[in-house]
Amino acid sequence: MTAPNQGIGRRQFLGATGAAGLLIVRPQLVRGTAANSAIRLGLLGCGNRGTYVATSFANNTNVRVVALADLFQDQLEKGKQHFDDLAAKKGYVGIDPKLMFRGPKAYQELANCPEIDLVHISTPDIFHPQHLEAAASTGKHIYCEKPVAVDVSGCKRVMHIGEQVRERFSLDIGFQLRSVPPYIELIRRIHAGGLGKIACGAAAFHSTGVFYPPHPNASPLELRIRNFFWDRVIGGDIIVDQNIHLLDLCNWMLEAHPLKAIGTGGRKVREDFGDCWDHFDVTYTYPRDVHVNLNSFQGGKALFDAGIRMFGSKGVAELHYEGIVGLYGDEPWEWEGSVGPTSPRRGHANIYEQGTEAAAERVAGVFHSALEHADSEKEKAFVNSITSGKFHNQAATGAESALTAILGRTAAYTGRETTWDELLASNQTYDPELEGIDLREFE
Repeated sequence: MTAPNQGIGRRQFLGATGAAGLLIVRPQLVRGTAANSAIRLGLLGCGNRGTYVATSFANNTNVRVVALADLFQDQLEKGKQHFDDLAAKKGYVGIDPKLMFRGPKAYQELANCPEIDLVHISTPDIFHPQHLEAAASTGKHIYCEKPVAVDVSGCKRVMHIGEQVRERFSLDIGFQLRSVPPYIELIRRIHAGGLGKIACGAAAFHSTGVFYPPHPNASPLELRIRNFFWDRVIGGDIIVDQNIHLLDLCNWMLEAHPLKAIGTGGRKVREDFGDCWDHFDVTYTYPRDVHVNLNSFQGGKALFDAGIRMFGSKGVAELHYEGIVGLYGDEPWEWEGSVGPTSPRRGHANIYEQGTEAAAERVAGVFHSALEHADSEKEKAFVNSITSGKFHNQAATGAESALTAILGRTAAYTGRETTWDELLASNQTYDPELEGIDLREFE
């Protein structure tokens, strides 16, 4: 792999990576659009996050998980046991073994499966554009976990998919933080002028490490894929896979993407066998010369805190995953569930949990406090878009947020200022073949 200080030149390529062959199926031909009909979900990727979100869909909406696909047999078997147990509790049949697909072509088999209406993509990040394209080509509704891609060419491919899909069926990206009720209210107040003229912002994502069970008999490639949060090519590094949530919120707050970035970072204390960095420090410049700093760390077992402060002429807006959400200054407002040292009404509270159990929950996306209903609200809105026929298309927004993270990563890797236009012109590509990712090993 390319060393951080060498840039990523050998991963670039010439030419477009289009999706011109997309076959768009009329949504009237897709089952599950009637309000009184259960929507049949096929889960692509049976890991922690995929299992958690698909379960949340089943518990909070009119969705049934009826099909599974994964590269690995043990993941399929674990997924079947889980969703069979869930089905038994709800009084319907479990997963038909005929609707279980394994191996490198499982995503195609799932996409072409006539027994499902919705594909939930929760595979390692580098495969998202390919899997999105396959699902879109069959006219299935799609829920894809973030990021939509780990490189520029992948983001362009996703944008092209979105242009082809238009409003023919629903395509949502898993930025569930945009569905957090107190965040929605806070950002509504910012957009209404509650901060006045915005000067700058600070985002911090300080996370415990990601821990995996051992697989002593696995090949080197299998270990890379199973432990993809440790692999900068497959997972995009921590700024693209994890910190992207805060960057997406900054874009939403500022109603724009950044124009340029400069940054640094490195790998100082991580001990896993991967090559992802453990810290980034990136300053983004947004329109109207608004500067936003992202400070990121991932490692250890001791601390988790993620949040944003935005500073303006009328005051300060602040939000946390677990803690306070409020606007302080000339037009004060605070979410009633806020706890934390900054809250003037509530005093100090210990919002930092210790240990690997809490860390494992957060890897799966399980949170409490402000984020407790993030997934369920997101899923309800997505399902409503299907049953109402008012389809979503979040491909462009998802690509913009991924590009924001990639911009910061590129600036930090190269050690020089990088502009948005320069990034888009680069056609930066993380090529699986060049990086030794040959899935035929798992056939």
